[in-house]
Amino acid sequence: MKLTPLDIRQKRFETALRGFSKREVEAFLELIAGEFEEVVKENIGLKEELKRTQLRLEQHLERERTLQETMVTAQRISEDMKGAAKKEAEIILADAEHQAEKIVHGAHQRLVQVVEDINELKRQRTQFESQVKSVVEAHQKLLETFSGRTFADKDYARVEDNVAYLTQKKAQSGE
Repeated sequence: MKLTPLDIRQKRFETALRGFSKREVEAFLELIAGEFEEVVKENIGLKEELKRTQLRLEQHLERERTLQETMVTAQRISEDMKGAAKKEAEIILADAEHQAEKIVHGAHQRLVQVVEDINELKRQRTQFESQVKSVVEAHQKLLETFSGRTFADKDYARVEDNVAYLTQKKAQSGE
């Protein structure tokens, strides 16, 4: 059975002939009831404070759990981001290597084309030089042919002698 300050105040004792002084017992009971009442109030206050403290503790524990989950999530996200960045870097690198290969291949193809063009130009030059040389040789032969003594040049003196002779004869006969 729980005892309350009211129980202490309302407690009545039987009187006996030579019993305790009624006034002293009642005063003592009142004193005990007052003290007990303070203890009960303090106990109630402590229980309420304990409830508030437990509630705050639960809130703090909940916050701690949330923070731990957040940290784990942040760490996981960080690792995922690192992995994604690494994959993206690998993709970019592979793409750059592919582009470099295309550029090198294109440059090689262009080099082959330039070498072929140079060889074609050399061939055309050789052909042109040969044609020019043939033309020069043909003209040289023509020049040699015209600069050498021709039939007309050889017989010119004889023809002149004949013309002079005939002119003289004609002059003599017509005289």
